[in-house]
Amino acid sequence: MDPVRTRYLEAMGITPWVARTATPDQRRDWQELRQSVAGCVLCPLHEGRTQTVFGVGSESADWMVIGEAPGAEEDRLGEPFVGRAGQLLDEMLKALGQSRETAFIANILKCRPPNNRDPQPEEAACCAPYLERQIEMVAPRIILAVGRIAAQNLLSTDSPIGRMRGRVFHYGARRVPVVVTYHPAYLLRRPSEKGKVWRDLLFAANLVAGSSR
Repeated sequence: MDPVRTRYLEAMGITPWVARTATPDQRRDWQELRQSVAGCVLCPLHEGRTQTVFGVGSESADWMVIGEAPGAEEDRLGEPFVGRAGQLLDEMLKALGQSRETAFIANILKCRPPNNRDPQPEEAACCAPYLERQIEMVAPRIILAVGRIAAQNLLSTDSPIGRMRGRVFHYGARRVPVVVTYHPAYLLRRPSEKGKVWRDLLFAANLVAGSSR
């Protein structure tokens, strides 16, 4: 990383990312999970998909970003968060000293719902073990849940996103800190809300910085 950028991030209290090395067993586990997701037929969504959208990024990331479900472009390309919303997410990650390569980005669902509708509870339940396994293997230091649907499914709550922002939640037995913020697609519709997301990102970054001390 550029030393000037490193000093800038440290001044903000953000710890620069350092890669962790995966073991052969971990690489084999990832390959098996990818194959399981690619061949999944647990819910009817598999009938209309072009391909599954497994996730992208570092398999040993400190930051894990979890969104809702693939859209048309994600279904076509097999990668989460592409298009304008993906570009905005990339900018959000850049502000944290992260990138699509250093973070791990996934969705609640691995298949696109028809007409980009909201995930149904039974669909999310079918995909939940895949996401749980991804979180377990990545072992992130923090999870950023983007959007109401992602946050509600991840945290098993029906709270509105406004009540979840600005708080620390915890996920799983490892009690991974979870911070909730708005989805990039929402920000494209409501750019005036970008300031709130910036505060959410700083809040999350300070949590990571505090855990490293």
